[in-house]
Amino acid sequence: MKHLVVLSGAGMSAESGIATFRDSGGMWEQYSIEEVATPEGFRRNPQLVLDFYNARRKAAFEAEPNKGHIGLAEMEKDFKVSIITQNVDGLHERAGSTNVVHLHGELSKARSTTDPSLIYTLTPDKPDIHIGDRCEKGSQLRPHIVWFGEAVPMIEKAIDIVNTADILVVIGTSLNVYPAAGLLNYVKPGTPVYLIDPKEVKTYQQNIHFIQKGASEGMEELRRLLIKYNR
Repeated sequence: MKHLVVLSGAGMSAESGIATFRDSGGMWEQYSIEEVATPEGFRRNPQLVLDFYNARRKAAFEAEPNKGHIGLAEMEKDFKVSIITQNVDGLHERAGSTNVVHLHGELSKARSTTDPSLIYTLTPDKPDIHIGDRCEKGSQLRPHIVWFGEAVPMIEKAIDIVNTADILVVIGTSLNVYPAAGLLNYVKPGTPVYLIDPKEVKTYQQNIHFIQKGASEGMEELRRLLIKYNR
């Protein structure tokens, strides 16, 4: 069974109504990255940051996987599928995907501010993190999100996965955010690469098959194109 590795970004969840910080009129437009997506911002105004992610978490819990997410999950029938996602919404798992690596963390989890190994699951009936919510060591809880300026703990695992890909698929990412964008450098020479995005994505990589469609339509076309690998 061929190993299909998928790198997904914010465009993957756009059809599910999940806003990105690049969307005009979206939630991110009201804040600067420095305010809500950096350790310094959290130290300056933890209430603002917690409120921001509580709102994003509520939106993620209310969202539903789109046909793109579901199509990817269904491809596990024909391929060994590994998903490396920059998304924090959890929609890949809710669609049924079983092997997902989260580069930038998960909205549905909280963690200790002093011990990153202490991670707690949040639920739709108790979705919020409040000032005064503490881990068993007594430290304030924070969103389980990799903020700008922080290390990306899962990047080494992601590199190893990309290096074993028989087919690489990139969906809904501008390839502007590093280190995630650099993962394309680790695909073995000659590995077919498919890039799905309704917008033009500029990349220095050669021999990429572009599918200029949204996640749902793009996944339908991809599945047709990949039939040849199962013959």
